[in-house]
Amino acid sequence: MIFQTKYKKPILLVGSGVRTANAVELVHAFVRKTNIPLLTTMNAVDIAPEEFHIGFIGTHGNRIANMIINECDLIISVGARLGIRQVGRYNANFAPHADLIRVDIDENELGRNIKPNERQYRMDAKDFMQMLLAEDVPNFSAWKEQCMKAQVLLADFDQQEGNATIEKIGSFLPESAIVSVDVGMNQCWCAQSLVLKGTEGRILISGGYGTMGCALPFAIGASISKNNSVVYCICGDGGLQMNIQELETIQREKLPIKIFVLNNRVLGKISETQHFNHGDRFAATAVSGGYTVPDFARVAEAYGIKAVTLASYKELDNYKEWIADNDPCLFDISLPESSFLTPKIKWETGKIFPEISIDIINKVLDILRK
Repeated sequence: MIFQTKYKKPILLVGSGVRTANAVELVHAFVRKTNIPLLTTMNAVDIAPEEFHIGFIGTHGNRIANMIINECDLIISVGARLGIRQVGRYNANFAPHADLIRVDIDENELGRNIKPNERQYRMDAKDFMQMLLAEDVPNFSAWKEQCMKAQVLLADFDQQEGNATIEKIGSFLPESAIVSVDVGMNQCWCAQSLVLKGTEGRILISGGYGTMGCALPFAIGASISKNNSVVYCICGDGGLQMNIQELETIQREKLPIKIFVLNNRVLGKISETQHFNHGDRFAATAVSGGYTVPDFARVAEAYGIKAVTLASYKELDNYKEWIADNDPCLFDISLPESSFLTPKIKWETGKIFPEISIDIINKVLDILRK
């Protein structure tokens, strides 16, 4: 027997191995059956669409997801690597009140113990979820409701303009949309704030490869694989410049790809590190360090793709027809150059930056600890 009835606050944590094993529908079935809260890794955020969405864990994970990890009493981790960006520097600080069940097909991953008493299953995620579904697991509706109440309480925190931009884009997307995402701040904002409608959508992320410039070719491949269907491409100014020539492929093949450039005119994640750790010495990441961006709208128009420069994501409301039609287009959306990623867990200490008031923290903990 996998699940033991002694647990009061379990969570199911899934990684991209669940999709590789074709076990997504089984995960959804298990969560519907038990109402166990579903959390994900960054690579697997699209496995928890609107119906199940709480957040993803780790360095730039949703604050509520990391707080739930800290308060739960069981983690069933399926197809998730549990690397340092998810667990932190010190394994002992990860989910301090929880037992851990780990499911992975890779014996080398299971060779890294996260907890000394963890239970391991080296097996296919689909086979494991079938076994788990067959068990008589209690219903955890009350615990899930606690998690959702805490999520609402934290909804107004960690909201940067990048998050607001992603939420605005998400509001235009149809059910089961396919979204390709580049590497950088835009990737983290998407993982934090892009909630898909329906259960068939995909958010295509390069994951641990960190392949900057991947969003445009990802979108092209996804569109062609779906009979030239609409795909939504979200990228930063730096990532787009690495494969900008593929605009010609989009125009030539008449692919209905909607490109949203989150343009803060800096290489965001690197410049953020240079700001906080290196005294604003912006080496090749900002104008002062030799980094510049072109007029993306004019470049796209030169390739025969309709495009517009927007001073704010709020102006997207004026282009609903562009987003809904079957023509390629590009939106160059301006963001502040001083855009930062929040929250961020400092892996050395485990503390979440920026700090929020102790009053709010206590209210969240009161909800989760009932």
